[in-house]
Amino acid sequence: MVGASFAALLNTLRPDWHIVLIESHPMARGDDQSPTLYQPSFDARSTALASGSVDILRSAGLWEKLKAQACAIEQVHVSDRGLPGGTLIDAKEFGLPAVGQVLENAWMGRVLLSHLQTLENVTVLAPVTVKALTPIKGAAKLTLEDGSGVQSTQVRLAVIADGGDSPLRKRLGIGTRVEDYRQHAIISNVGFDQDHNNIAYERFTDEGPMALLPLRPFEGRQRSALVWTVPSRQSEEVLALPEEVFARRLQDRFGFRRGLVCSVGTRSAYPLQLTEACEQVRSNLVLLGNAAHFLHPVAGQGFNLALRDCANLCAVLAAHPKEVMGNIETLQAYEKGQALDQQATISFSDSVTKVFSRSDLPLSVLRQLGFLGLELLPPGKALFSRQSMGRAGVQAYSAAIAKRGTR
Repeated sequence: MVGASFAALLNTLRPDWHIVLIESHPMARGDDQSPTLYQPSFDARSTALASGSVDILRSAGLWEKLKAQACAIEQVHVSDRGLPGGTLIDAKEFGLPAVGQVLENAWMGRVLLSHLQTLENVTVLAPVTVKALTPIKGAAKLTLEDGSGVQSTQVRLAVIADGGDSPLRKRLGIGTRVEDYRQHAIISNVGFDQDHNNIAYERFTDEGPMALLPLRPFEGRQRSALVWTVPSRQSEEVLALPEEVFARRLQDRFGFRRGLVCSVGTRSAYPLQLTEACEQVRSNLVLLGNAAHFLHPVAGQGFNLALRDCANLCAVLAAHPKEVMGNIETLQAYEKGQALDQQATISFSDSVTKVFSRSDLPLSVLRQLGFLGLELLPPGKALFSRQSMGRAGVQAYSAAIAKRGTR
């Protein structure tokens, strides 16, 4: 999702540049919805887009198509299991129509890829594997392999967005700082007997946070996207539970704020850790998305931060001639410009994960005081909400769009 998003955003600012998107998995062409063309990044999961991310996608001309299957988050209810209190983030308090939007990844993928395939200056190569990436003077050399053999090409800038396990990052010898949360995220779409009323729920338990994100109804059924973090040692057991037992355990852990659990879709589990690349830029090279920083899904910060990275990198690149787009000075300007947003978001995600995944009394009391403080101190709640809604770091791209419109 990050690589396709970056290509679309950059094209909006610099349609005169040639952009190549390289993907190792087969991709559907145009509106082709063949079930045999499966792209793992665009799977059954859903993504919560912060309002700042929606602004970026709207500026790039993508939101009009994306919103057809989007479900608005008008409120976010944050609470601690078994204890009173909590806080409510309401879009109306900030003069916004929504705190964010929820999109199923498959729909986002279909819109992004269909859009890219209509652009004359964007070439999509799939399925093609990057076998090697070699820095050379003033460029990067890519060795590519497809069904017909091996070929090579040179680019002024190579953008690596191949996921948290990033094979290319490893081959380049770029190290990572890793903190294992010893948790897995159980992902599923869940049906309920009540309307979600466009409310997202973030519920903290002694085993870790869980979230329910509102989705558009499917065949008349009310749905929410579930993200349930459990200790890693329990993930296989939870995945293997019969549907009715899984539903009962989910009901017990979450409560009845959302109503009764009526059905549970396909379940998947993903290990959770905080991963930060020790280098994000080199000459003619930049890392984006999970390859640069992989976050815990609590508060839905990962893709939103990646999208802001994409937008700000596009703004920096578009302000320079193409001859210097890969210069280390250009890329360091991007890195410096995004450092504060990245540090704040990573620290926010990591701190919330640690504080809200502990059951000992002092931290439980601290959580309750924190919720109370958010309600009693509007500036603190506004700061928390602003971080959750991704309002920081979106101005540069919008300004670049406006500047291009005046040329």
